[in-house]
Amino acid sequence: MSELAKRLGIEFPVFAFSHCRDVVAAVSRAGGFGVLGAVAYSPEQLEEELAWIDEHVGGKPYGVDTVIPVKYVGKDVGDLSKEDLEKHVPAAHKRFIEDLLARYEVPEIPKGVEHTESLLGWSASGGRAHVEVALKHPIRLIANALGPPPSDIIETAHQRDILVAALCGTPEHALRQKEAGVDIIISSGYEAGGHTGEIGSMVLIPQIVDAVAPLPVLAGGGIANGRQMAAAMVLGAAGVWCGSVWLTTNESDCVPALVDKMLKASSLDTVRSRAISGKPARQLKTPYTEAWDGKDSPGTLPMPLQWMATADAQQRIYRYAQTGRPGSAELLGTPVGQLVGQLTQRRAVKDVVQDMVSECYEALERTRL
Repeated sequence: MSELAKRLGIEFPVFAFSHCRDVVAAVSRAGGFGVLGAVAYSPEQLEEELAWIDEHVGGKPYGVDTVIPVKYVGKDVGDLSKEDLEKHVPAAHKRFIEDLLARYEVPEIPKGVEHTESLLGWSASGGRAHVEVALKHPIRLIANALGPPPSDIIETAHQRDILVAALCGTPEHALRQKEAGVDIIISSGYEAGGHTGEIGSMVLIPQIVDAVAPLPVLAGGGIANGRQMAAAMVLGAAGVWCGSVWLTTNESDCVPALVDKMLKASSLDTVRSRAISGKPARQLKTPYTEAWDGKDSPGTLPMPLQWMATADAQQRIYRYAQTGRPGSAELLGTPVGQLVGQLTQRRAVKDVVQDMVSECYEALERTRL
């Protein structure tokens, strides 16, 4: 057991990022550490999700991940209101999105159905609202996906004995996070799903471990089994940060059409695209990503304008993919790493955790020559 695992009171240093509360609770109950991705929720929805986790986690520790970007639209966070930001979404992009959905016969959202909030956590105000809600619950960790959280949030977390983590894709970014007072550095390799940089995990992990020592480092990107976990530990990581591996578990709330896509996908079926948020994020390759990266695209917008422009479209695609509508199912995608090629069957979360840990121990034993 790593020192970090002891500090958090968990059996295994397996940290699970997921937007699904069932996955978060199941990982923590299995001896790992579940982390709920808050960006998909309004503050009111997040309160409901965390209250549910409190009731179903069995007293085990868990955390929350949010997104408070250091900068967007070339300005410091908070410079522009949501209303001002919406004025920056060009008409050409709105037409492009409508034409794409029409081409695939994706219906509009019916009247009376609540529309997805177009900003959510992709801003300082949204991220802070998530943190405010999270601090009302017995969380043990706050993680930020795009740089270190603001200093006042770090200070408040430390006052409540809550650890702070931040993701990074370069040693330089890791050093900035250490200087900001972050407790745990999460190394996010090129293979990872979601926002990720240009450096592969095999190269990145030891660089970050050396750069921020003695801070603990979690290895993220390309980790779905025990051999990969063992490799990360040998490279100096104190644990692993996994996201994609949970998407096809029995507890995952992904729609069946999306799970089927991932189970059939190879490691070549992902792409780093700015189509989701305006920043490079690895995701399943679909006609939607191809359209945004194609010659007829008006180009993606900087964060958070890209999400603001596409939030309604994503809701329409997801809503009608659940009904089996062919066009919507074709466009349906998700952030996922290159390890998607290893996901070939649905499994229970506890089995994934147990197999990962036992295989890790076996792999580490084999290295003791």
